[in-house]
Amino acid sequence: MSHTESIERLWGGRFKSGPSEALEALSRSDPSFFRLAPYDLAGSRAHARELVRAGLLNDAELRQLLDAMAQIEADFLAGTLQPSLADEDVHTFLERVLTQRAPAVGGKLRAGRSRNDQAANDLRLYLRDKARTLVPAINDLQHALVEQARQHVRTVTAGFTHLQPAQPIAFAHQLLAHAQSIYRDVDRLVDWDRRTARSPLGAAALAGSAICLQPELSASELGYDAPCENSIDAVAARDHVAEFVFVASMLAVHLSRLSEEVILWTSRQFRWVELDDGYATGSSIMPQKKNSDIAELTRGKAGRLIGDLGGLLATLKSLPLAYNRDLAEDKIAAFDCVDTLALVLPAMTGMIRTMRVNVDEMRRQAPLGFTLATEVADWLALRGVPFSEAHEITGALVRACEANGIELADVSPAMLAGVDPRLEPAVLERVTLDAAVAARSGFGGTAPERVTEQIARLAAAIERQNAWAADYKGPSC
Repeated sequence: MSHTESIERLWGGRFKSGPSEALEALSRSDPSFFRLAPYDLAGSRAHARELVRAGLLNDAELRQLLDAMAQIEADFLAGTLQPSLADEDVHTFLERVLTQRAPAVGGKLRAGRSRNDQAANDLRLYLRDKARTLVPAINDLQHALVEQARQHVRTVTAGFTHLQPAQPIAFAHQLLAHAQSIYRDVDRLVDWDRRTARSPLGAAALAGSAICLQPELSASELGYDAPCENSIDAVAARDHVAEFVFVASMLAVHLSRLSEEVILWTSRQFRWVELDDGYATGSSIMPQKKNSDIAELTRGKAGRLIGDLGGLLATLKSLPLAYNRDLAEDKIAAFDCVDTLALVLPAMTGMIRTMRVNVDEMRRQAPLGFTLATEVADWLALRGVPFSEAHEITGALVRACEANGIELADVSPAMLAGVDPRLEPAVLERVTLDAAVAARSGFGGTAPERVTEQIARLAAAIERQNAWAADYKGPSC
């Protein structure tokens, strides 16, 4: 092996011969990993300044390196510079090109660092950056849900438990239930970033660097809050990646639950919602079909992201400290989550924003299945009847309705009295859809005024999340 070849591999100094083809094939990074090039260059710029502070580079050499790295980044982003098959990973690729373009100083940059802290730093920077692009995309979906909710504060529909009609609710309340769970996913990303804003640079291979002794300055230049407390943990830990993948998979689960309901709502059995033609597909054999493919594809991809999380946790569970090559699997999971959500979120947002709600059909179905029965039991309880008795009386009334093939709204005063003398005709004033919805007026309830307040609070909270994403400066170097 020539000296040049060992430099290009970054690790060949003590070897008499080159690696086998099988080893090279296994060791070579997945092509997707090279997307980290801009983040690796950001870390290299911060590291170059650290080498100036350590006295290994002068100002002129620093300028030469920074100019060369700026051009490398521009060429890479323009697509005119690509890694070769001989480039084992993004670090090898960029050092090779840097040494070619700045031969006098390119080789100096490796002092005081390792691929271990570089790899950890690259993915942290990437994920912190992508969190800021995911949040606005997620919140576009949130806005779509809120926009639909504003239109349907007084649209009454049936709420379900066990997929059985349960109680009347405002359709806006149902939409906002999905929005609230997605809001928490964004909140998890914000909280995740607080723990992830620690720089691994300066940890080198595992013990820290004898050259780069001010990692807090590099951390600041890269937009971190501080360096990692422990150099071994800095290169060995991937819980921040697993946590990111968890948040992504939890979001995917919530999107899947929303998708499942859209699939139900658009079915001929429900007829609650019709999708815009631009966000639905047809059948190759059945001309009448209009399929909610976006919802189905999203539901399917949730399983993939759950698998990403399980696979990453399985990889991490038995690794000894500090760095091991197993950790390269972290990027497979993280990139898949980022790429999948980037596809799913705009499609889901468009589908929700453009869907048309069949208000009249919802209201027609809302009382079916005796969804107003709880109103009868509550009416009795408010008049001093123990709820256990009220429950039994209402159950008997439902049985009587079933026997006569009628709904609660059709009950006569005589039938009420025949079930139980405490069922006075005044109860019928309570057994209406609007009265039932309005009665749930406690905080978090489905009453229109509470739903309107919920919309206002959620919209303001979403804007705070968007402001957090916009405020990120990222690497300053």
